[in-house]
Amino acid sequence: MNNNMDMAKLMAMLSKMDKKDLEAGLAKANQILNSDQKDKIIAELQKKQ
Repeated sequence: MNNNMDMAKLMAMLSKMDKKDLEAGLAKANQILNSDQKDKIIAELQKKQ
């Protein structure tokens, strides 16, 4: 159930983003998934928020 709620929140956030922001977010997510330094990238993103 928790996963479904998170997915609903994610879909709501994505629907509010414009194409440029969405592409930037997907690029960053792809970078995180393919990186050996996942924790460092996530920490940098959290600082910006």
